Amino acid sequence: MPDPSSSGAATPRVRFAPSPTGFLHVGSARTFIFNWLYARHNHGKLVLRLDDTDVERNTEASVQSIFEGLRWLGLDWDEEYKQSERLDLHCRQAEAIFLRGLAYRDFTPAHAGDDEHSSSQGAWLCNPGMRDLSREASDRRAAAGEPFALRYRVPRGEGRVLRFMDGVYGAQSKLADEVEDFALLRSDGMPTYHLASCVDDADLGISHIIRGQDHLTNTFKHLLIFEALGEGLGAQPPEFAHLPLLVAPDGSKLSKRKHGPVVSVTTYRDAGFLPQAFVNFLCLLGWSPKNDREFLALNEIRDLFTLEGVNRANAVINFTDDDPFDAKAVWLNAEHIRALPVDELSDRLLPFFEQAGLRATREKVLAVAPLIRERIKLLRDAVPAADFFFLDKLAPYDPADLIPPKKGELTGDAALARRVLQTALEVLPETNFDHDSLDHALRAAASQLGLKAGPMFQPIRVAVCGRKNAPPLFETMVVLGREACLERIRQALASLESLG
Repeated sequence: MPDPSSSGAATPRVRFAPSPTGFLHVGSARTFIFNWLYARHNHGKLVLRLDDTDVERNTEASVQSIFEGLRWLGLDWDEEYKQSERLDLHCRQAEAIFLRGLAYRDFTPAHAGDDEHSSSQGAWLCNPGMRDLSREASDRRAAAGEPFALRYRVPRGEGRVLRFMDGVYGAQSKLADEVEDFALLRSDGMPTYHLASCVDDADLGISHIIRGQDHLTNTFKHLLIFEALGEGLGAQPPEFAHLPLLVAPDGSKLSKRKHGPVVSVTTYRDAGFLPQAFVNFLCLLGWSPKNDREFLALNEIRDLFTLEGVNRANAVINFTDDDPFDAKAVWLNAEHIRALPVDELSDRLLPFFEQAGLRATREKVLAVAPLIRERIKLLRDAVPAADFFFLDKLAPYDPADLIPPKKGELTGDAALARRVLQTALEVLPETNFDHDSLDHALRAAASQLGLKAGPMFQPIRVAVCGRKNAPPLFETMVVLGREACLERIRQALASLESLG
């Protein structure tokens, strides 16, 4: 598929057309992203169209889930439509196709609206008795109220070959004789996916259809519909590009029934992925820039994106029962977290602290964020990494953690830990609470006790943080403040008494 920006072509118009029958699937999200990238790279327009004519499966909850997921991605669109509000147009075009002799009524009850049927001879192509029914007989039965499906009269016996050039998979062709007489209208009068989609694409001036590879075989039917619509809507078939599928590690297509919430965009959001990292990850599933970089900002992806960079092979999302997230996705998220300005990172972290029931303020989170940025991979990791900053009283911990180990011995020296903490209680009230002052004062105290930094700092770190592994000690103490540090050290001293 040529790049319109380099060929002087008209402004491209692409569309994302989800069906609101469930949550926003990661595969659908990638399709939306690729359409957005193509439109923005080529200074085109992106249309969001809800294909909501399947009234039996559509739900308002699904509609809200789709919009919720799209808004989280942070990518915009230019126009918005609901297919259900365009039914009159679909039916008028179906009638026009019928009147031109390109469709016929199928009164077969068992087949009213179905597209394919198997038989002992193989795939069902048409019901000759219905296809050859005279117009007069057809009109008479319809006027009598007999229900029917309206089927496209696919050309047969002419040796016609349907062809198109796919922007990813190259030249495609199929004999028209191998295409079944597919339904345009169901027996309840509702348009099928094929008709509604093509009529809307033609009416909205969609120039490029970028969608999943599982729709590639539908394109031959759609070529016939666009051809039939040409006279009524002046429609020319758009250009097509089909994207490789996203599959599980075993090669199966991702599905909620089989793979659970890992296929939902909101699962990633709720786990603490940044939208820009998630977009970055999805883009690398089936597309790669020529320079083979992986960590990319959105504006870089937009500038680099072309359909020529899309691979034909299906893309695997690697997850397990124990770990639902692809390791590359987690790595990319960590890289994007480190690249975020502190104020933006703080705004992203604050809801996770609040959801955990911690009394976190934006001011406090602004101070904490730089200390944990290198220590977290997902936003939710911030809670176990930094909850102690927001607690009035630390959760219980093993007092033995306060005791630095003796070299070559299994147990440490509790008396030494007591001396360290008592010294800290004597030094800290007289020390300015900034990094350099704390560094100088506590190193000097360690020297007076004849200790190296490690045995001096471990009891203090565990006392003020409640754990051995924590952010840098002096920065942590500054954020906690003098009174909180002193109170926690006093509590640590008391807990050591329980060890005897």
